[in-house]
Amino acid sequence: MPKISVIIPVYNTEKYVEKCLESLAKQEMKDFEVIIVNDGSTDNSENVIKNYMQSSKLNIKYLEKENGGLASARNYGVEKASGKYISFLDSDDYLDKNLFSELEKYIDKDIDLIKFKMKKVDEKGRLIEKLDGPVFDICSGKQAYEKLCTSDKYMDPACIYLYKREFFVENNFKYKLRYHEDFGLTSLIIVQAKTVVSTDICGYNYLQTEESLTRSKDDSKNIDRAKDMLIHYDNMLAVIDANYDLSEKTKELVKRYYTNSVVLKAGSLKGKEKRNYIKEIKYRMMYKNIKPENLKQKIKRILLKYNISLYLKMR
Repeated sequence: MPKISVIIPVYNTEKYVEKCLESLAKQEMKDFEVIIVNDGSTDNSENVIKNYMQSSKLNIKYLEKENGGLASARNYGVEKASGKYISFLDSDDYLDKNLFSELEKYIDKDIDLIKFKMKKVDEKGRLIEKLDGPVFDICSGKQAYEKLCTSDKYMDPACIYLYKREFFVENNFKYKLRYHEDFGLTSLIIVQAKTVVSTDICGYNYLQTEESLTRSKDDSKNIDRAKDMLIHYDNMLAVIDANYDLSEKTKELVKRYYTNSVVLKAGSLKGKEKRNYIKEIKYRMMYKNIKPENLKQKIKRILLKYNISLYLKMR
């Protein structure tokens, strides 16, 4: 059994996928398998991958499926994984060569969830921003969530965790929908983990292209993304309310985190769509998820109930 199964969903990334794979070939720690899921690419990605496989010494499983989005590609890859841990790597991103070797000491401790850090880089590999966050030793998922949801700028991305496969599969974790799949699931994974560690290891390179920088300006996709956020919120309520192992404090933290994220999404919408989205927030009475412990939280709760537009301006 390899120590890690690296799952790489691929959709139309012919320009970047070889660099992604090459970063795996350069890993100092070699005990891993690579599971490539071609999610119905219509460009030359398949040929690039197969040409690379001919000369590569990587242990690669190449899978193909009809296009279903990132969530379904990840789920399909998990089904085929055999490693002790699961790692998700987007096909336009790449890893530093020492990432797995530095994480190996945590893998050997049999921890459910191992968090590391990412950097935003441009197409020439130049550092744009290092995404920092809290570092802590092994603790419970509930304790970890409290630390992360209050001070981690990038808690959601699936790609900055190693997941013990047994833990992931036994809990039947599944990514859902086409948008914000990480937001929908990561919190639920963290709080159900028995052991979590957050390291200062930074070895994931998150590529920022012109396309990724302009993607958020697509109004039609922003509408779809907002709708998916609401569905993820509804699913979260169903999951945590049915989980009797979670304390009321943990449930409150999760609800508040989801609420803040959902409400902030309104800022990307305009006109009628923004008004309709705000109506959906009010219909769900999300203001009740803000438990006022100080004056600031009291004001936030009131604004979420009566004037969400003003709440957004205050952010």
